Amino acid sequence: MSARTKARKRALDILFSSDVRGDALTTTLAAEAKRAAGEPAREASWGYAREIVDGIVDHGEEIDEQITTHSRDWKIERMPAVDRALLRIGVWEILHNPEVPTAVAIDEAVELAKEFSTDDSGAFVHGVLARVARAN
Repeated sequence: MSARTKARKRALDILFSSDVRGDALTTTLAAEAKRAAGEPAREASWGYAREIVDGIVDHGEEIDEQITTHSRDWKIERMPAVDRALLRIGVWEILHNPEVPTAVAIDEAVELAKEFSTDDSGAFVHGVLARVARAN
């Protein structure tokens, strides 16, 4: 598994934890940063995970607007928390990280959805991210 894939999983953990606990994303990120400082073996994945989460903090309204616009009758608060987090990661990568090809951002989000969410989540995440990519 690549360092970026591990980083996406870490970012997913941070976003999911923050969402489920109702904590501010910055609070959850700070706690994870403290924990990461004590785990040098996971350092390779930490940098990109932090970049993702910081990007979502910085562009959260725009990202959620894109998700809402392209999710076709799904309110963002009704989505499973894992799907919501993966969509935020995917949209951030598509719109704000030119180093990641759009197809890679979509594929990575879909694979994580298949692994960590419902049976229908992979197709749902793919559909939303593909529409975001086409519109931008």
